[in-house]
Amino acid sequence: MKYIDYVQLNPFQKFAYNAKNFFKALPGKVAGFFKALGNAIVKFFLGIGKGFANYGKTFVNGDIMTKLSYLIFGLGDISKGKYYKGILFFLSEVLYILYMVFFGWGYISKFGSLGTVETHTEMDGIFPVTVYGDNSMLILLYSVLTIVITVVVFAIYIANIKDAYKHQLLVAAGKKPTSLRTDIKEFLDGKYHITLLSFPVLMIGIFQILPLIFMILIAFTNYDLQHMPPGTLFHWVGFQNFTSVFDVANSATRATTFVELAKWTLVWAVCATFTNYILGMIIALMINKKGIKFKALWRTLFVIAIAVPQFVSLLLMNQMLQTDGAFNVLLTDISRLFNPDAAVVEIQWLNTDPNIAKIVVIIVNLWVGIPYTILSMSGILMNIPEDLYESARIDGAGPVKTFTSITLPYMLFVTTPQLITQFVGNINNFNVIYLLTGGGPTTEKFYQAGYTDILVTWLFKLTMNSSDYNLAAAIGIIVFIICAVLSLIVFNSSKSAKDEEAFS
Repeated sequence: MKYIDYVQLNPFQKFAYNAKNFFKALPGKVAGFFKALGNAIVKFFLGIGKGFANYGKTFVNGDIMTKLSYLIFGLGDISKGKYYKGILFFLSEVLYILYMVFFGWGYISKFGSLGTVETHTEMDGIFPVTVYGDNSMLILLYSVLTIVITVVVFAIYIANIKDAYKHQLLVAAGKKPTSLRTDIKEFLDGKYHITLLSFPVLMIGIFQILPLIFMILIAFTNYDLQHMPPGTLFHWVGFQNFTSVFDVANSATRATTFVELAKWTLVWAVCATFTNYILGMIIALMINKKGIKFKALWRTLFVIAIAVPQFVSLLLMNQMLQTDGAFNVLLTDISRLFNPDAAVVEIQWLNTDPNIAKIVVIIVNLWVGIPYTILSMSGILMNIPEDLYESARIDGAGPVKTFTSITLPYMLFVTTPQLITQFVGNINNFNVIYLLTGGGPTTEKFYQAGYTDILVTWLFKLTMNSSDYNLAAAIGIIVFIICAVLSLIVFNSSKSAKDEEAFS
């Protein structure tokens, strides 16, 4: 379609045309994503190859102390007068060796099997005595810690070699290495960002990276209720947990649960994202329209809705939607105004019909989600240049044309990253589902899940109710892959990424 034909389409036709092109190009974009991922992996290994080449080149060109630095950390720096740094390098090597000898090696040596000696009972004369064996959980946890420490020490090892060779060249050029005082001043001035970020990065590594690696590895084990340390061991099972959520023949209930919940998760995320976005946009336009009085009042009312904690609103709505809750009582009172003998209304909003429950969840989500959209949209609307609207009115554009040509494109341009964030957030929106319906209505067709459960609430139930930690970890990885791929594809296809200066 030519551009002249496109601009003559009405807004609904443009939306249909763009949606058609997006889904038509989606397979190619997915293929492009994995191609880019493959290229990144190739570059990574090429970088490793280049690193090994530099490693050998430095050894060949280095003096005797630089060569000794390949075995004993810090010797090169100490020999060139960089004493404090050489001592720190040397201490890191000594501490690592002590750690491996007295702690790390005992766990990392069992990493391949995750333990072989089970806890058992032996007779001590006439009394049974429990003899504790290997603990698979501790073996996995401390093995991950040891691997991470080893990677860090390897980085220090490479830095030690580079530093030794750099100071060798510096001394050969007749210069002296910088002093401790000079380096401290540098870290408080030119490298101050490193000083500030070092502690937060360390905390992220300890409290986020390590647990993340640990939980990823759990997905490749059979850690569940039947394999619970220290009483029993668990072992590596490869991709068995991932195949079980797709294997209809051998794991029919799990596969059915995963497929149905994945479909509902995507439907829920789309509905929750775009209903909040569209209705929030409409209300923001109404509030910001010229001639509307008490604008500050309307905005304040929506801010009050945000001020109430979300979990409080959801628990309150849960009680109001019960069989004897406020909604059914209100409907009963209204019906008795017209018919005094009317029966008590007992609509099962959440507990019986899955379709009604899903619709109710989406509607209640509007209450907790729209205020955020209104506030962000109000800020955007107030920043659209008035000159654009003046020019449009001079050219004869009406309200609809002005909205579709100026307001909507500007909003979409600015809020595309926000839309992606909201969509991913709704895929993982635990609060609304769990606090409102608890995943119900329940059914025996699903494994540890109800009709309104999404993947993240199912993951929670697998962990807390049935101790299927391995399956929950596998589902968590699958959800992450889905969110990451969709986010990258949609964002890189948006105008916000392709033309950053469009509305500057």
